[in-house]
Amino acid sequence: MTETLNKAMAEIEDNVDRELFRNMEKLRQLRIEHRDLDEVITRLSLDAHIDELQLKRLKKRKLMLKDQITRLESELIPDLNA
Repeated sequence: MTETLNKAMAEIEDNVDRELFRNMEKLRQLRIEHRDLDEVITRLSLDAHIDELQLKRLKKRKLMLKDQITRLESELIPDLNA
């Protein structure tokens, strides 16, 4: 019984570790995309012939990425009041 319980606990820990790693990797990718998008927006803003609609879409995408980053960070960082 104890061996079965230990195996089950080890499997749960492995699953949690894999999920944590996936979330951390996703967070890293989102941060890179957010940074790259910020650079593109900055460069495009300097162009006198900028497509305002395209710029608006890029800024909206950047905000969506920021929201995803914030949400993932809050999931990864434990609530100290809990």
